[in-house]
Amino acid sequence: MILDFEGEPARPLAERRQRHSPLRDVAGMLRSFAYAATVTVKEDAPTNADVRPFRAQADALATEMQRAFRRGYFRAAPPAPVLPASSEITEGLLTIFEIEKAFYELAYELNNRPSWVDIPLAGIRELLSRAVLDPPRLAQ
Repeated sequence: MILDFEGEPARPLAERRQRHSPLRDVAGMLRSFAYAATVTVKEDAPTNADVRPFRAQADALATEMQRAFRRGYFRAAPPAPVLPASSEITEGLLTIFEIEKAFYELAYELNNRPSWVDIPLAGIRELLSRAVLDPPRLAQ
């Protein structure tokens, strides 16, 4: 259940209304699924319990939600000049936009909920690790 989709309230409204790649919105949703999984473990795991099994289950669910969302989005999105023709470029841009979103989340949490700073930090670590271990091939 999605309770709230606030976007990026720390950004000025004029900036949020500017045109940008639709992949930035896709990346925002992908980050939202990962964020929701992490928050669920943070808030719902029993006190003093080993959170690793909860984390693994939440990560698996987030990954499946991300896959389903991506599959549905790219199946429904009509070919358009604003979307890259190459899947490698699409993946590279999604990674960049997810990293950008995670850094936004970090700044937001530092300013509003410092006790949640570990959530975007874990996302940044995972995204950068993925980008380094499996870098997109953007140049031919």
